Amino acid sequence: MSINVSLLKDICEIAGAPGFESRIRNLVIKEVEPLVDSLEVDNMGSVIAIKKGSNNPDGKKVMVAAHMDEIGFIVTHVDDKGFVRFHTLGGFDPKTLTAQRVIVHGKKDLVGVMGSKPIHVMSPEERNKNPKITDYFIDLGMSADEVKEIVSIGDPITRERELIEMGSCVNCKSIDNRVSVFILIETLRQLKNVPYDVYGVFTVQEEVGLRGANVAAHNINPDFGIGLDTTIAFDLPGAQPHEKITSLGEGAAIKVMDASAIADYRMVDYLKKTADKHSIKWQPEILTAGGTDTAGIQRMGKQGAVAGAISIPTRHLHQVIEMANKEDIAACIRLLQTSLEDINSYNWEHR
Repeated sequence: MSINVSLLKDICEIAGAPGFESRIRNLVIKEVEPLVDSLEVDNMGSVIAIKKGSNNPDGKKVMVAAHMDEIGFIVTHVDDKGFVRFHTLGGFDPKTLTAQRVIVHGKKDLVGVMGSKPIHVMSPEERNKNPKITDYFIDLGMSADEVKEIVSIGDPITRERELIEMGSCVNCKSIDNRVSVFILIETLRQLKNVPYDVYGVFTVQEEVGLRGANVAAHNINPDFGIGLDTTIAFDLPGAQPHEKITSLGEGAAIKVMDASAIADYRMVDYLKKTADKHSIKWQPEILTAGGTDTAGIQRMGKQGAVAGAISIPTRHLHQVIEMANKEDIAACIRLLQTSLEDINSYNWEHR
């Protein structure tokens, strides 16, 4: 199964920092609206796309969530020389920011560079210490008057990186979590017949606390839930076997737990059996730090949901560029599709 790299490129490259998801939301609506029975946008800005079930006398609901937002920044100050200071929206490793390009989304988009003190003028102590976010500023190459005409406090900032193919992989900013947005769109496109109502939710503000998923799950009150998000592939030089979490090219990852949710043992079993039934390559995932929308789906409905997650193995997470394997992406689409189509075939009683 090949994937639509052109669509994935559009989804990854478009801007959408937490709380500022309008551009990616408009793209999602354009792609998804023809594929579903109804579509709405909630007050927080999450897109809820509904595909009605064909065999659903009890009104069962399945919520699938993929967050639209990407880690980014927000303008906090423009100094008298035109340099921009910022606060993070989501988690960053400061050392990955050195000399990287970003886009400040003011009255118009401006490309800038993350600046810091040159190594040539650092003291020995400064050279040996780890950088902090506060060591950086954004240089737009413009005078203070020019910058202040376009940029205001509160404007969002995103990373500037295009998607390229590298061997069997794709490499871009915001693979986390735009690859899951892509997977959910492509699954909705390919779904043939679902027994229960499927709520495909493209959530907001995940990177700052699962906020959109919490509200959407409270509103939908799902019976079942599947989170879609990236996970760490630490299959790199120097990694010990027990540290890798997942590996690129080894298939869709089925979440057992992360720091915010223990996946329901029934959903874990169901996803594994579905993957095996349809000869879909998969690997288990235990992520000891970091959480996903799975937690919101699982806990924020009135009765809670039988919830788990399909995760996409990704190298270089929360850095300027991230990498995923195209065959893993295709496996995730296939696993999500078959899981939604077969969900009424499993005995969901506690046992």
